[in-house]
Amino acid sequence: MNTGTVNTGTALHRVHWMPGTDRLLAVCHCGAERAFEDPVPLWDWLLGHPEDHDRPAEGAP
Repeated sequence: MNTGTVNTGTALHRVHWMPGTDRLLAVCHCGAERAFEDPVPLWDWLLGHPEDHDRPAEGAP
């Protein structure tokens, strides 16, 4: 397994810890983002794509 490259045929999900908090930021392959305190609902949300996934506003970071 090579972790230095991304297989473009696979959906990429990211989970970021929000420093100074107990919150996690989930980023779906579609660009939707949502903050969670518990990793279980975070992964339910990510893997339940596209339910409750609103794309970020145009020009949003």
